[in-house]
Amino acid sequence: MKFLLFTLSSLVPSTLWADFPKAWQFGFQDPATDLMGKVISLHNGISIVMAGVTLFVLILLLYVSYRFSAKRNPNPSTTTHNTILEVLWTAIPVIILVIMAIPSFKLLYEQEKTEDYEMTVKIIGHQWYWEYEYPDYGNFYFESYMVPDEKLKKDDIRLLTVDNPLVIPANTNIQILITAGDVLHSWAVPSMGLKTDAVPGRLNETWVNVKEPGTYRGQCSEICGNGHGFMPTVVKVLPKEEFLAWVEQARNSYAINDEIIDDLEELKLTKNIELLKGADTL
Repeated sequence: MKFLLFTLSSLVPSTLWADFPKAWQFGFQDPATDLMGKVISLHNGISIVMAGVTLFVLILLLYVSYRFSAKRNPNPSTTTHNTILEVLWTAIPVIILVIMAIPSFKLLYEQEKTEDYEMTVKIIGHQWYWEYEYPDYGNFYFESYMVPDEKLKKDDIRLLTVDNPLVIPANTNIQILITAGDVLHSWAVPSMGLKTDAVPGRLNETWVNVKEPGTYRGQCSEICGNGHGFMPTVVKVLPKEEFLAWVEQARNSYAINDEIIDDLEELKLTKNIELLKGADTL
């Protein structure tokens, strides 16, 4: 029964799927960005080339097995070299690889960065949650944790729901800076074509421009410990006007974080001064 479901799912175009994985899904999620559309197009093109090469090799093997079997060739040929064939089976694969490499390198370059960023978001991976910073809007930040099963609401998706999603505006070139505070992580949203490693001590860069508002989901894609499977990435895309309204609300909601940090730093500094004075007295 499962095999039948898998076979039927493979016949369904990937464009019919939503922006999160479905049971027995076969194919990509709906592309939320132009870059992801190009990724899917490149994948489909290379798949056709691979299928053609595989079919050609299969037919060639069947022909050779039939044409040159021991029954039909009681006296085997003593030929050991054929210069033309050797050149062809070396040159043709090289040409095929070059043809595939050109659009691949072009797409990799487009995914790396773009010009004219309208805003920047910084993402920090922790065990096992994400931290999101908005340096262009007052430098506020918040943490994003997975919602446990017992707190899920009716329409929430298990393992793919968080308390505080990353919120960004639609139709905006957004620079994304990604790092980690402890171990390797990988911030990934498949429908956006994003998957960038979060490395401690290193700032990796990518970008995104989402056309349609909505909620897009992914997961940490680097094994980062026993909580790796409970570290979803959720992005909420809003129209620009709604995003600006959310920013004003978020500034008030998360401003306490900066106040607490300032108080802690001041308390820490006071304690250090007291310790130093005590050391001088002794």
